[in-house]
Amino acid sequence: MDVSLLAWIVTGAVVVGLIVFDFFAHVRTPHAPSFKESAIWSAVYIGLAVVFGIGLGMVAGWGPGAEYFAGYVTEKSLSVDNLFVFLIIMTKFAVPREYQQKVLLVGVAIALVLRTLFILAGAAAIEQFSWVFYLFGAFLVYTAISLAREHHDNDVAQDAALRRDGLAVRALKRVVPTTDEYHGDRLTVRIDGRRFITPMLVVMVAIGSADILFAFDSIPAIYGLTSEPYIVFTANAFALLGLRQLYFLIGGLLERLVYLSQGLAVILGFIGVKLLLHALHVNELPFINGGEPVEWAPEIPIWLSLTVILGTLAVATVASLLATRREDRAAQPAGAVEPGGATSADAAPPAAPGQPSSSPRPTSPKE
Repeated sequence: MDVSLLAWIVTGAVVVGLIVFDFFAHVRTPHAPSFKESAIWSAVYIGLAVVFGIGLGMVAGWGPGAEYFAGYVTEKSLSVDNLFVFLIIMTKFAVPREYQQKVLLVGVAIALVLRTLFILAGAAAIEQFSWVFYLFGAFLVYTAISLAREHHDNDVAQDAALRRDGLAVRALKRVVPTTDEYHGDRLTVRIDGRRFITPMLVVMVAIGSADILFAFDSIPAIYGLTSEPYIVFTANAFALLGLRQLYFLIGGLLERLVYLSQGLAVILGFIGVKLLLHALHVNELPFINGGEPVEWAPEIPIWLSLTVILGTLAVATVASLLATRREDRAAQPAGAVEPGGATSADAAPPAAPGQPSSSPRPTSPKE
């Protein structure tokens, strides 16, 4: 797939333009978005991602188009798992709900910059060294196993996260004086003639630095589905662009997706195996098959990858909702029924994003 410099420039300009539009249309005036607003704009960004994928398929062929959709779905599912970490960070810093949009948008912008650097570095490494596929594949398999074996209690994980600052935040606090009080959505404030950083800037640094860890599994995962940097970039960009709206849309649902981590473990494990098979297929390491490609190593087609990804996500989501529904019913006193035939658990509203919840959820290695 040959992508011209003009196409890269136009795509980058569109992505930046969408972030700028998001800021002036929704974030500049602090407010807590309603469910309707979040749902509408989540649908808009998903629709843009789908339209782009269809356009890519029509222009470049449906092979690259299918790779884009597989990458987009994978990155979107991984970003949903990352939202839980963002929720913990928001809770730790007690970010007022009306300011959370600004924090998330800046976090998305930081994430796009960092992931672009990772994407370019990954493309350069793959171009020069085919054995990088072995490293990517082995890392994804290891991550998948670790993710599948995690069974920490959510309350314990959240309490631990609330007690400690990340490395980037600790370094920032050592270098620059900070204040513990919010001053609207300002990033800095002058107190007694001295300039201080507010918690708004600190939490933005926490969100941005957390995405560095997320990129370590998401970038190798998508390179397991396509070797085209343009597809890797656009899939990541569209997955991240709607992240702010998705946070408010499914904030209460996050902690009901109790099997999401296990589903992601299956997806990452599958892609890891796919990468290892591809590494064997293009092998150049002298101590493996004498430095020659392993002919029997099969190449997993993209349609099979897309089927496995979508099927795994569907099973994990349905199983999670059924499990939490059974737990809700079991937790209700016998005969406790709300008007209209719903139990009190069914009628209870979901926890708002940024508010702690006692619902159990497996944590991932990133958490």
